Amino acid sequence: MSFSFFKSVLEICCVSFILSVTSHPVYNIFSRYLHFRHVLQQVARRTLTTTAQRQVENQVPQKQKLFQADNGLPVHLKGGASDAVLYRATMGLTVMGTLFVLYELGKAALPQKKE
Repeated sequence: MSFSFFKSVLEICCVSFILSVTSHPVYNIFSRYLHFRHVLQQVARRTLTTTAQRQVENQVPQKQKLFQADNGLPVHLKGGASDAVLYRATMGLTVMGTLFVLYELGKAALPQKKE
């Protein structure tokens, strides 16, 4: 969860707390405050937790075998089809960006004549 989520939840809680205080009798203010504090603690606890929600199987040994295998492929393509697609997309964007920069440099170096 991001900080913006925590901030929006905090703002909603503050607004609801203020509205509840102004619309309820005085004896209910303290209970509303305790509820607000409890909600805030729950959101903070969920946002700042460092434990995993579920256990994940360790896949490092399988990945080590895959990437250390001597199959003639470069390491950046050993991951499979997704690696090939990402590599080609990156190379395509790099070539297009280079061509665009060269075009803009040429356009700046050779300005058009004003009529």
